[in-house]
Amino acid sequence: MSQPTYDNILRNLNKFTYGKVSFYTLLLMITVYFFGVFYQKELLLQFTIPLLIPAFLIIFLLKNKSLSIPFISFLFFSFLGDISSVFIKGDMFFYVSNTFYFLSFIYLFLIALPKFKLFEVDKLIGIYLVTVFLINTYLLYALYGFLKSVIADGLEVNLFAVKSFMLIILTFLSFGIYLNTQTKRSILFLASCVCFGFSTILDYINVYYLYEWNFIMLHKILYVVGLYFLFSYALIENHVKKHKTSEIKESYSSENILA
Repeated sequence: MSQPTYDNILRNLNKFTYGKVSFYTLLLMITVYFFGVFYQKELLLQFTIPLLIPAFLIIFLLKNKSLSIPFISFLFFSFLGDISSVFIKGDMFFYVSNTFYFLSFIYLFLIALPKFKLFEVDKLIGIYLVTVFLINTYLLYALYGFLKSVIADGLEVNLFAVKSFMLIILTFLSFGIYLNTQTKRSILFLASCVCFGFSTILDYINVYYLYEWNFIMLHKILYVVGLYFLFSYALIENHVKKHKTSEIKESYSSENILA
């Protein structure tokens, strides 16, 4: 029986690292946050979520050495939104954190936009997407008008509107990409956008309507699950790009030989 080589050990370690460790990290963070919410441990509540992006990023970089600039920018602004709860309190926290999250969603939009091939979308799918988009935009406009009549702070309402509208566009694009391609990558990206969307809705419910600890916990859980899906998407995206690069190099090399 042959002894395992260093390369095989490293390859098996890499498989274990991202696949299982990232999932166990997700479960650990959710468990710790649940413990913090249930027992009202302020320190755990403040630091559990901000530590998630660095933890996922370290695990991701063990297997992948590169990330796109839009993805890095998304992580950067999302992390600033997470960590702002540690240093900023009161109304200023709402403004600062939501501004950072809005900027992070813009970079997610930049990731999705090149993959949305407008002229390749089936006409029936296109009509369905436009209808859903218009309905959601109208509902957002109606909600915006209602909040504007009951909330005196115009900046707060405007921030709610632009962040929500960016999420609608993002979900619209990711859903269109999924319907047009139906790949694992598109499913993961769509799932992450849906998680971010529902997380934001629950956050608004907590702020404007009903403050419940279970809503707060579910809001954070959906956010961290969205991050998990997004890192899984980035892993597959890097794998596909590497294979395409290898195929291009191989084709170029074959052409040189034939020449």
